[in-house]
Amino acid sequence: MKSTACYTLLLLLFTGIQSCTEDKYAGPLSPEASMATFDMHEDFEVQLFAAEPHIKDPVDLVFDEAGTAYAIEMPDYPYKPEEGQGKGVIKKLLDEDGDGQIDAAVIFAEGIADATSLMPWKGGLLVTAAPYIYYMKDEDGDGVADNKEILFSGFFENNSEAQITNLRLGVDNWIYAANNGQRSDVKFRNSADTGALSLQGMDFRFRLDKELYEKESGTAQFGQTFDDWGNKLFTQNTLHIQQAVIPGRYLERHGHLSSKSVNQNISDHDLEMFQMTPPPYWRAERTRRRNKQYQEQELDRVEYAEDHFTGASGGTIYDGSGFPEEFYGDLFTGDVAGNLVHRDRLVLDKNSPILVAHRPAEETEKEFLASTDPWFRPVGFTVGPDGFLYLVDFYRQHIETPVSIPDDLKEEMDFMNGENHGRIYRLVPKSSPRPDEVIPDFSQMDAADLVAQLAHENGWNRTTAQRLILENPKQEYIPHLSELAGKDDPKAQVLALHLLKSLDALRAGMVAGALASDHWGLVKNALILAEDFPELKEEISSKTADETPIVALQAILSLGNYEGNLAVEKLAAALIDKGSNKWFRTAILSSNAGSGVEILEALKENHDFFASTEGWKNDYIKEVSHIMGARGEEESVDAYVNLLSSLEEDNMNHWKNIGLEHLKAGLEKSSKRHSEKLALILNKLEKINDYAGFPLQELMANR
Repeated sequence: MKSTACYTLLLLLFTGIQSCTEDKYAGPLSPEASMATFDMHEDFEVQLFAAEPHIKDPVDLVFDEAGTAYAIEMPDYPYKPEEGQGKGVIKKLLDEDGDGQIDAAVIFAEGIADATSLMPWKGGLLVTAAPYIYYMKDEDGDGVADNKEILFSGFFENNSEAQITNLRLGVDNWIYAANNGQRSDVKFRNSADTGALSLQGMDFRFRLDKELYEKESGTAQFGQTFDDWGNKLFTQNTLHIQQAVIPGRYLERHGHLSSKSVNQNISDHDLEMFQMTPPPYWRAERTRRRNKQYQEQELDRVEYAEDHFTGASGGTIYDGSGFPEEFYGDLFTGDVAGNLVHRDRLVLDKNSPILVAHRPAEETEKEFLASTDPWFRPVGFTVGPDGFLYLVDFYRQHIETPVSIPDDLKEEMDFMNGENHGRIYRLVPKSSPRPDEVIPDFSQMDAADLVAQLAHENGWNRTTAQRLILENPKQEYIPHLSELAGKDDPKAQVLALHLLKSLDALRAGMVAGALASDHWGLVKNALILAEDFPELKEEISSKTADETPIVALQAILSLGNYEGNLAVEKLAAALIDKGSNKWFRTAILSSNAGSGVEILEALKENHDFFASTEGWKNDYIKEVSHIMGARGEEESVDAYVNLLSSLEEDNMNHWKNIGLEHLKAGLEKSSKRHSEKLALILNKLEKINDYAGFPLQELMANR
């Protein structure tokens, strides 16, 4: 009977007729069997760190200052649990026999809905679990959280694939969280006496040591990471690596930019990946149907079911000490649909103020790691105290939101199949499979020793020391930080300078010294810190012409905090030199000095800007016109119209038509807030009624 059934099954598979879910979807493998399916970089191997029953459905892993591992489980995925019915668990993972593999676990907290990420803080853990960010701490030493405090509330919570997640401590001492650009009304400690922070199209950042929080640029989804110099990179399904080119605080200066999207896909190989698993039946069939529909509708569109990023997740820059030196700074990203780990090497773009991600030479036709196990779901990574890279494997049969799959295909899919599985792996070079260094005891360090950790070769040590100094600021740190800030160690200098600022001990001379460095990353951060010292304005302005584009961009952003002739003229010169690049234009336009009549007058008088009409100039005038209209300031609008009227006759109509059209759009935006101002401004504009191409009658009708 059994053999007959097997023969029938083989026959059906051979003929291409699939009659049951067992045919279409493979079953799970043991951790050892799954590891055997890994095809990875020839110089590396994978070690099992944790698996069921000690861990299930893991989505994040962190190590506290004692080197203790905490993991978060998300068994509710992909469904939204009912109020108070969350099954999320945070576990303290224990290696009791010291063999490098977890053999016990303590439940630190449970019953959490949609818990997605962790970060150690003040002896406890910060936890993202939409709509909240919690602080949890074990007060009595039994390994279980006794304290559960809501720090922030109001985050979007209606889709587990688009919720607050990915807590990361930046080099600037801010804690960053991915919000996927979702609309949220965020409140701190549920305070009734302060208004909510409205988030839309942006991410989030906060400082608990200063009780500050604000919008941040970028729309990170399943991963965000920072390099040693504070550049933010993030992951989103199909776009496995993007950069938030301009920080959010600059985009908010005058609040009138027509767009605050500063996301840049920095991959030079687009969506291509090399997976070893065929697409699951549901994905292949859904793609077939969609492509058929596109063809029927004569759309120039194609969907891919395989070999293209669709489930990119967990992008993490490797800043550890356990890999060979050439891997430092590489970015590792999982693709949960392709069952693989992709690696990017990051380099400076010589012509634009961004990074570029490209495949290393040995991975132009393969991935750093790929598996033939379709249950392998690499959702995230972390660098451990040993300097190695840890990989979090959610390990499920299916990983997709059910709302994206046709109903008939869902009928034979069990989205919870695998909820009792989960693995965490350690990726190590074959040359040094176990760490030699003992984890330092941070609790016994004096000020000198703790500050010295900021110069450690392993990123976990540096970040842990930075966090501990932030958590418990002391005056005795200052002399040691000041000494470190003057050493020739750019990574350590950046951390020391930002911590000195946090301790109100940063001085202009320290920043000036860093500005004189020949290391672009240190100079970039020194420019940010120089914004607090008006006496360094000249030094900032001199860097707007720096030969390294990413430094010049930061100088333009920093100079934009000032107004006056120096700022206006330097920004005008920068626009002429670099205005063909949209990021430089946006940086200039984000400032008051770079978006007012004064810079236009400087462009006219000193740079002959309006004598030609190339495309990028049109883009700048469109945006500056919109900004001035949106400001709704009668005097500025009047001065702008007079400037347009004074242009040489050959190009006058061109610039008037573009400028006034977008001024109108900005005025209409302004009228939503200041309707009484609009009437006054429009009356002023009546004198331009004779200008060809300007629809004054239509504009007047909108009063």
